[in-house]
Amino acid sequence: MKNTVKFFLPALALFAACSGEKNAGWDISSDQEQIIAGKSLFEQNCAACHNFTQNAIGPNLSGVTHEMTSDWIKTFIKDPTQVIESGDERAKATFAAYKTYMPPFPNLGEEQLDQILSYLHTYEKKELEQRADKLEDPIPDSISDSGIRLELEFFAQLPTTDTVSPIAKITKLESEPVSGRTFIQDQHGVMYEIIDGRPREFLNLKKQRPELISKPGLATGFGSWAFHPDYIQNGLLYTSHTVPAGSAVPDFGYADSIRVKMQWVLTEWKTNNPNGIPYSGEGRELFRIDVPTQIHGVQELAFNPHAKVGDEDYGLLYIGIGDGGSAESGFAFIADHQGRLPWSSILRIDPQGSNSTNGKYGIPQSNPFADDPNKAGEVYAYGFRNPNRVFWSSDGRLLATDIGHHNIEELNVIEAGKFYGWPQREGTFVINPYGNMSDIFPLPNDDSDLGATYPLIQLDHDEINAIIAGYFIPSGDLKGKFLFGDVPGGKLFLTDLQGENPKVESWKIIFNGKEMTAKELCNCKRVDLKFGQDNTGQIYMMTKFDGKVYKLKTP
Repeated sequence: MKNTVKFFLPALALFAACSGEKNAGWDISSDQEQIIAGKSLFEQNCAACHNFTQNAIGPNLSGVTHEMTSDWIKTFIKDPTQVIESGDERAKATFAAYKTYMPPFPNLGEEQLDQILSYLHTYEKKELEQRADKLEDPIPDSISDSGIRLELEFFAQLPTTDTVSPIAKITKLESEPVSGRTFIQDQHGVMYEIIDGRPREFLNLKKQRPELISKPGLATGFGSWAFHPDYIQNGLLYTSHTVPAGSAVPDFGYADSIRVKMQWVLTEWKTNNPNGIPYSGEGRELFRIDVPTQIHGVQELAFNPHAKVGDEDYGLLYIGIGDGGSAESGFAFIADHQGRLPWSSILRIDPQGSNSTNGKYGIPQSNPFADDPNKAGEVYAYGFRNPNRVFWSSDGRLLATDIGHHNIEELNVIEAGKFYGWPQREGTFVINPYGNMSDIFPLPNDDSDLGATYPLIQLDHDEINAIIAGYFIPSGDLKGKFLFGDVPGGKLFLTDLQGENPKVESWKIIFNGKEMTAKELCNCKRVDLKFGQDNTGQIYMMTKFDGKVYKLKTP
């Protein structure tokens, strides 16, 4: 298995050395106003995945316009899939190296593309560090096909909220825990209740908070939601969403010399009628946090479904917060905080308490750092790049999936106060958060000194580019099996999560009597796969590309 990069923007730098174009860059303007405009466009559309000092989610772009033609770069940005499928050798090499399709940027006009190229052209090529112990194939084993084929049945179509894919940015489908009402949300700002297979608008977060932004995409917008376990009595619902940088003073910020791309806001909503639709009521802000890019924000909110009234964990809200793209942007110290800061962490708060610094929520006394003045009392566990799903197994274990950087995707068992490695580790491998982060290396002999807790399951990018969980099959022949998948490619996996090294296998779907992959199901190159589960245990599969929801039939 080869090292691969995750997803999104084009791997332009890969071709810098092989373009061979003598006139590359001759047509790019050096006008200062155009460069300034290009910088703004780059920061809005590209900076989450690219910079000019090291490989990030996408490659280091220093020198790219000096070694590749403007026409090729523009064409690839506007429609990379078309260029790859046309047989272009450079485009095919990109896909072979990174194994995923980036989304197109048809919204960028010629003037804007020229401005971006002007900004790119201000950077000469920067050579990256090389180490002799770099690993080319971190996990050589391949995942085998289980032979399991599960049938899908079309369930619902979400309203179109964008003109380009994904046309409906589905993120989460779950039920209110008592009534069993099932809800789903679109990151562009609307939460729906699904009634008789049809989505009905429940909470229009965009109308409630007009400053909400869901562009330039990735994980921005309406991030996650969770009903309080006593929602039927108290009417409390929690949401996370993004707003522009500087919208208000953050509760969690960093040095003003570091760019703030946007803010994530955690809100508590109190509905006037917990049984009603649409929502009516008032919201109060619990906290807001600055992030340097649009990636890896507050993407998960969850209550422990196994906790009962009187249990210590009952009514405590778990919050998955990524590093905000800080490590890739050259600010690894934001993520590398050893429990002192909220980024790259799973937080646990009491939303009905008031002993936080801002007085708007509580810090449970049972939190591992509640009494440590040198730590953030909200932090339950830390060292994650992007803990995009937090969930519990049937035996009560707290688990989280963590989307990796260039090489490794993780599923972790979460324990209070533990450090899970990022940004010094990616899975059970060493990375250099202050150098070329695309390279990984073996663990050193003194690795135990770091005190890192390693994944229960780790897969490299030959198998999966961005992990998404994932629910447990509640009954039948496959009872207890855990289903998860790959966001961009739609690959499907299962495991029983038993033992120290659980076996992972792949599976496929059957739709309308035909065996197929998720890509074939949506007739797309980039699936944007998600899963959901209602209170009956029914599992759903969702494809953001076309906004469709399917029921999964299990034997």
